[in-house]
Amino acid sequence: MPHIFEADVVSAILRHMNGDHTDDNLLITRAFSAVEDGEITDAVMTDLDGDGGVWKVTRSGVASELRIAWPSGSITERPAVRREVVALYDLACEKLGVEPRPHS
Repeated sequence: MPHIFEADVVSAILRHMNGDHTDDNLLITRAFSAVEDGEITDAVMTDLDGDGGVWKVTRSGVASELRIAWPSGSITERPAVRREVVALYDLACEKLGVEPRPHS
């Protein structure tokens, strides 16, 4: 059973990802979804737990859910969420041939 983060923690992370990282949401979901399902035109992070993140993705006007596991495996602490999202971003850039921006 995955670790469940407190609701206020999840809410803060989702607000940050969907407010400040909309392009990253698209990049990550495009890199880790099945290409044959069509191009993702919109992606919103909707949930997360200790095993991974969940995004609502839209392809050809149809919304579906995409779950992506954390690259390093299961996590249990809030600071690890940032580390794993950054790792997903870096892996997505590598997979899609995009130059990653520096992390602060």
